[in-house]
Amino acid sequence: MEQASLDFHELVKRASAEDLSRRTTGTRWTNRQLLFHMVFGYLIVRSLMPLVHTLGRLGWSRRFAAILNSLRRPFHLINYLGSVGGGQLLTPAAMARLMDRTLRALQRKFAVETDNSLNLIMHFPPAWDPYFHPTMSVLDVYHYGTQHFDHHKRQLTL
Repeated sequence: MEQASLDFHELVKRASAEDLSRRTTGTRWTNRQLLFHMVFGYLIVRSLMPLVHTLGRLGWSRRFAAILNSLRRPFHLINYLGSVGGGQLLTPAAMARLMDRTLRALQRKFAVETDNSLNLIMHFPPAWDPYFHPTMSVLDVYHYGTQHFDHHKRQLTL
């Protein structure tokens, strides 16, 4: 996560207005929108943590994941439009501040995780994201944010 933070700040620092408005490789987003989407990935991780801990303890996640998987089309539309809007509403500097706050919160939470909590498992909707697997541990979900970030970093055309 620390490397993602450094990389994000470097990307934002060197991006010109022209760079930010340029289309990315392999997405329908501009660089600015994709930068927001990269932050959004970590926001999703932060939001997922209470759910993964709870459903991991209860063992009730299989049906939940199946329902989410069936809703993949609306999810993909919301995911796309949310990043379009977020990328337009937030300046790159504001995105960097949001990234910093989110990563600090995740790092604080990770620091107090136990081996037992990191090994809790929840079923996931693999149709939502190529880095979602049918089951993921809490540790996998922490790692997902960086996998998502690194994947999209390669699609930027800055």
